[in-house]
Amino acid sequence: MTPERPGARRSVAGGTHRVVVVGAGIAGLQTALVLRRLAPGFEVVLVSKAALAESNTRYAQGGIAAVVPGASAVSIGGDGRKHLQHDTVDAHIADTLAAGAGLGDPDAVAVLCHGAESGIGELQRAGIVFDADAADPGMPARGREAAHSAARILHLGGDATGAGLVDTLTADVRRDAGIRVLEETLVTRVLLEDSRTAPRRATGVEVLEGGVRRELPADAVVLATGGAGQLFEHTTNPSIATGDGVALAWRAGAAVADLEFFQFHPTSLDVPGNPLISEAVRGEGARLVDAAGHRFMTDYHPEGDLAPRDVVSRSIARHLSRRASSASDGRGSQVYLDATALGREFLSTRFPSLSALTALHGYDWSSDVVPVVPAAHYWMGGVWTDTEGRTSVPNLFAVGEVARTGVHGANRLASNSLLEGVVFGARCAAAIAAGGGAAPRFDIEHLDLAASGSGTQSFTRRDLQALMTDHAGILRSGDGLVLALKHLASYREPADAEMANLLLCARLLVHAALERPMSCGAHYRSDHPQAGPRIPAPSRTYACSIEGTR
Repeated sequence: MTPERPGARRSVAGGTHRVVVVGAGIAGLQTALVLRRLAPGFEVVLVSKAALAESNTRYAQGGIAAVVPGASAVSIGGDGRKHLQHDTVDAHIADTLAAGAGLGDPDAVAVLCHGAESGIGELQRAGIVFDADAADPGMPARGREAAHSAARILHLGGDATGAGLVDTLTADVRRDAGIRVLEETLVTRVLLEDSRTAPRRATGVEVLEGGVRRELPADAVVLATGGAGQLFEHTTNPSIATGDGVALAWRAGAAVADLEFFQFHPTSLDVPGNPLISEAVRGEGARLVDAAGHRFMTDYHPEGDLAPRDVVSRSIARHLSRRASSASDGRGSQVYLDATALGREFLSTRFPSLSALTALHGYDWSSDVVPVVPAAHYWMGGVWTDTEGRTSVPNLFAVGEVARTGVHGANRLASNSLLEGVVFGARCAAAIAAGGGAAPRFDIEHLDLAASGSGTQSFTRRDLQALMTDHAGILRSGDGLVLALKHLASYREPADAEMANLLLCARLLVHAALERPMSCGAHYRSDHPQAGPRIPAPSRTYACSIEGTR
């Protein structure tokens, strides 16, 4: 523990008031930095299971959605031409709710979108310099992405927004003597008070560092662990995205919700590792084509290539399925991104990282199409929180992708995730600095997964990914989900912590998907392909009993 500073509040074991932040993406970094600014007497311990700079945030290319006051925005009409219009926060709210397919929380969405102006201002004060508009250097450049009614996406380094944010905020963290950083450290358990009354409050975490387990007491724990893309064969997420936060919260008794909703990004490069090709490329005019060169997206949705992400990913899967049986050239099982009309100069300037990436894999995307494949990208569901990051477990908070605030509903609007980390990370920090507040109460269904943990079959990560991709991926059916649930129940509980977290998350996701028989947003049931009523069935919230989870 770091030495106590003059004026520091005393709490943990007679020491300073300590907050443990688990995860070092945009949400974790923002929470730690804002908390130190608001409560300089607090000690913050930032735990990263990899190097500090490694997170989902680093791979975010497109940018951060925000309405910049006093600026006009460019939209692209159905004729493909650019039109000048005035963007508004209300329009951003409407776009976010529309993408959420009826399950977005209007209050949470309003908090997100109205918080964008102050969030961007705070990033700029931290030293973030967004790319400037060539026509008006005093304003940031703005791009448009799918399902946005206007160009409102701010970016850094063309297509290196996530990396730019992480580099700046990580440097700020390392300069702050009040933030203790633990790298290459895995959190294995949320500690709970020894009480027979529920809910039991979080009192710290157990960590595994250098092969040694130890307990780290804390007055508040913030989960900012990102998502679980490693559940699937193709993912834009790094190898560390193993659902740790959802698993930790579940075992601590916290409520989770909307776990059936997993977004697949339509365009990852179809090479090992599936690096992301930003939606901003299609926003600038690139188009999806099949092996015959046909621009097929208008066959599936009137917005074509700029339809919501779930629609585009699903359309690719359906189009490939239709062509696979009729293709004789061996290319029927692939689709391609055609950015050739944008030209070499524009591509290298606007998307320098992607130009280098495609070249690295042997493609000149200024002159030829590149193969793409939908890949698991973002989990809309997660640990249920209020708009200050409080979970149903006192003193346990969650922010970023691991949290289910209600802003995304059944499908996330492009580039809202970085904004979520900025806005809700700051709100969470403010709540903790003010004393934390009471844990919210949710209507909870208690789910017993103990029977699912009695399997005897060993399995690998690839086995799990193949099962989830086949039966719980972009296209699902009741029969396939039942089959997946049976296979998951047969798997023996692994000793490896990450594998155990993935297995738990897979079981939770498949259970939630079975409980929603109608298609909605990113959850598509081929046995019920049409969305249900205009107002979908409400979100269901699950929690386990603490007993038997240790």
